Amino acid sequence: MFFRLFALSFLISLSLSAAERPNLIVIMVDDMGYAGVSCFGNPYFKTPEIDRLAAEGMRLTDFHSSGTVCSPTRTGLLTGRYQQRAGIEAVIHPVADHPEHRKGLALSEFTFAEALKSVDYTTGLVGKWHQGYPQNSDDFHPQRHGFDEFVGYHSGNIDFISHVGDHYEHDWWHGEKETPEEGYSTHLINQYADDFVRRHGKQDKPFCLYIAHEAIHNPLQVPGDPVRRTTENWERWDWKNASEEEHIAKYKGMVMPIDEGVGQLRKTLQELGIDKNTFILFFSDNGPSRDLPSGDPNLRGHKGDVYEGGHKVPAIAWWPGKIEAGSESDEPLISIDVMPTLISLAGATETPHKLDGVDFSHVFLNGDTLEPRPLYWASLSNGGSRSEAMRKGPWKLVVKHPKAKPGTFENPRIELYNLKDDPSEKTDLAEIQSDRATSMKADFDAWWTDVTAQATKQPGGWLEQDKSQ
Repeated sequence: MFFRLFALSFLISLSLSAAERPNLIVIMVDDMGYAGVSCFGNPYFKTPEIDRLAAEGMRLTDFHSSGTVCSPTRTGLLTGRYQQRAGIEAVIHPVADHPEHRKGLALSEFTFAEALKSVDYTTGLVGKWHQGYPQNSDDFHPQRHGFDEFVGYHSGNIDFISHVGDHYEHDWWHGEKETPEEGYSTHLINQYADDFVRRHGKQDKPFCLYIAHEAIHNPLQVPGDPVRRTTENWERWDWKNASEEEHIAKYKGMVMPIDEGVGQLRKTLQELGIDKNTFILFFSDNGPSRDLPSGDPNLRGHKGDVYEGGHKVPAIAWWPGKIEAGSESDEPLISIDVMPTLISLAGATETPHKLDGVDFSHVFLNGDTLEPRPLYWASLSNGGSRSEAMRKGPWKLVVKHPKAKPGTFENPRIELYNLKDDPSEKTDLAEIQSDRATSMKADFDAWWTDVTAQATKQPGGWLEQDKSQ
């Protein structure tokens, strides 16, 4: 790894002095829909600290995750490329014999943490990783991918109190050492994020901190709730039969610790005198799950869907004195844009792989617009069903595959929507605009061929499993 980073230092040039390079903080929450916070329309309760970020910065009102579930979005975020290139297109599943279980982020991928380390940033990750289970490979540890420090967990979710993961094993780590520790997971994530900033905020070189919150993902637990998952059993909260009041109480109880952590982070930055040299980006990893009401009722779909509700998420950019307070942008952005933006702000100019995302720093710094470009989504469910989407200007292509064999693209059913006139995706125009739909489907197919032609080989997969049977 040292040789790799040393060699890359020749590929990446440093164009800014240490004093000119900002500290970088990426905050990604889990399963929070577009209306998850009050500055994006939450009708149930206020999120004052996150709202303050928006009031002092810019709301990004057309920001999207590159995946509709956890692992793929995180791969795209980390690499700045569509996650299909890394061979991760579905949740890295906790069940050992599931086709997607043994996959993980390969060492051949290049992350924003590695890019920033090459220009002398200190890098840290606190919270959720979900880029491979360490029992499958030591290569899947975050510190093998450019992070100097890591406190958190590898699985898709952990019990907020017992820290038992979705694979029914204890899953809380300091670096590469599994470490039992008491505490509600959101509180611990807040604590270690604040500690990282305090330790590195006054040093001569800048830092990049990736805060990956567990909330508001299940298991649905608020501070004071009992353990729900042990190494032998998972006692699920019966959300389907709970009252609206109970849902809102659970929702608020899980969101407010995040909000408090954002407020503490901002106060620490001010206390250290580095707030005006720190860029924060806040967003969610995908749309809302069905167990908490964080989605916008005007958006169709939920987590796992390629409709807007599955990937349009709240996003805020904050940098006092650099970003106009109270501003907003409706530029179409996607989470694979984060890496090129971070390395641009840091003065890193080249990477070993061509990135699919684009630098959008001029959007929040100058209010500029981006060159028009298509955006793509390809979702693979835990059961092996596929769905795809493509956006080109106001037009949104959606492709479903009813009753297809798991992992295949059989039985394509094409839908077409005009998001400008129909943001809720209610009126399918595929028959009326058949030429446009056919053209966009051809564009999507060409994109899919490109991103998968030399994709990183991964173990398992639905089609490989089918061959072995």
